[in-house]
Amino acid sequence: MLIAGFPAGAWGTNCYLVAPAAGEECVIIDPGHRAAPGVEEAVARHRLKPVAVILTHGHVDHVASVVPVCGAHGVPAWLHPEDRYMLSDPEKAIGARIGQPLMGELTVGEPDDLRELTDGARLDLAGLSFSVAHAPGHTKGSVTFRLPERPDIPPVLFSGDLLFAGSIGRTDFPGGDPDEILRSLARVCLPLDDSTVVLSGHGPQTTIGRERATNPYLRDTAAGQGAAAPPRRGM
Repeated sequence: MLIAGFPAGAWGTNCYLVAPAAGEECVIIDPGHRAAPGVEEAVARHRLKPVAVILTHGHVDHVASVVPVCGAHGVPAWLHPEDRYMLSDPEKAIGARIGQPLMGELTVGEPDDLRELTDGARLDLAGLSFSVAHAPGHTKGSVTFRLPERPDIPPVLFSGDLLFAGSIGRTDFPGGDPDEILRSLARVCLPLDDSTVVLSGHGPQTTIGRERATNPYLRDTAAGQGAAAPPRRGM
């Protein structure tokens, strides 16, 4: 399997291209702010053919390039309906104006073909099977994508801004809920095998086992305890 990831834009948001191998079809996850050039570079370098864009949530740092990327390749995008409004009104999603210089760089709006994600769905795309889990708390429409274990790789969780190495997503924007994100951690992350590789929306990769042992939010959730509000990270 090929997973090509890179941090993009003002928030260093991780964008991923996932394919069975170089030279095959691929899925693009979270093409955010200024991600389009990196997407095209990865597509050319690995000889990939994009067939879909899938989005972990609707914050502008994860979706700012969805319109140009989908348009360039003629592919659909998938997003949970609770976050759909963020595509055309990114300022409302963070409760304040970002500022004219940044907004002047963004192509806001929906791609021509936008499809809805639902909890428990399976997306069979590019010869891969992504399991979708609704994981609200960072936003109402946050989701994760999971790939099962294969002979060549352990299971992989694309966690968006639910779970980071050593932390979790912020909950102080509209639609965020600190109690709900802990419930999502308990329902979505804790049942996973320790070997599961976590590729998050910001920062380095980790594993469920490492986070279960060291991440105070996941550790306290497993122990049935509350946790302090998460630090601000990403958007």
